[in-house]
Amino acid sequence: MSLISGLLGSLLGGSGGHQSSLLNSVGGLITGSGGIGGLLQKFSAHGLGDLVQGWVGTGPNPPPTAQNIEQVFGADQLRQIAAQTGIDPGQISGHIAEILPQLVDKLTPHGQPVEGGALQGGLASLLEGGLGKLFGH
Repeated sequence: MSLISGLLGSLLGGSGGHQSSLLNSVGGLITGSGGIGGLLQKFSAHGLGDLVQGWVGTGPNPPPTAQNIEQVFGADQLRQIAAQTGIDPGQISGHIAEILPQLVDKLTPHGQPVEGGALQGGLASLLEGGLGKLFGH
């Protein structure tokens, strides 16, 4: 297990099930937004376009705040994800804030978003590889 995977595992209570459920849920946020392009539009509509452009680009991935995640996705959707994953509702937006930039980065190789079938395949590959693959370990 990689260092980052181990840290996130301890952050999520050490459960691989929580990790897998959370990755699936974050992947669902992307596809439910209409893919990478839809997700970027959603963040841009909330004044966070510059933030997500950093995730798509080839440089560092600036993290959103938990409040940014709440602003973009809303409390109801976050409560639903918390219930699905078994993660405390007060902590779910912080966990998503850690994972989402890395996931978007991996799904936008060379600054170009993958969409359609390629998006589904990319998400499936990352989800199968778990957090270690997501964080490059």
